[in-house]
Amino acid sequence: GPGKEGRRVQPEQRRGPAPKVDMSGRWLVITPSAPSCGMIFGAGTDGGTIKPEGGCPGDFFTSRHWALEGEELIIRDHNSEPLAQLRFVGGRFEGKSVKGLQITVARNVLPVN
Repeated sequence: GPGKEGRRVQPEQRRGPAPKVDMSGRWLVITPSAPSCGMIFGAGTDGGTIKPEGGCPGDFFTSRHWALEGEELIIRDHNSEPLAQLRFVGGRFEGKSVKGLQITVARNVLPVN
């Protein structure tokens, strides 16, 4: 006989604590020991491409992909190896690169007092 289940359309259940951050566009990679450099993040809800501009510190000139996993931003290189795992803090991402470099990813540089 006919199936009794009937297809129920579920509303989107993926509502975690993840920040609703529009990642697309230009972000700055800020490290203590080098000039900041720009990265263009491709649009996506939880991942996308990265096009680094010139002069990125450390290995960040090899950045190619980003992913949001929970409240963390993962930056990966051209071999899909993670370069940094950063936490969302007050409108920016902060943390350390895999090699221990202190790093901030932000929309703009805050003035240094």
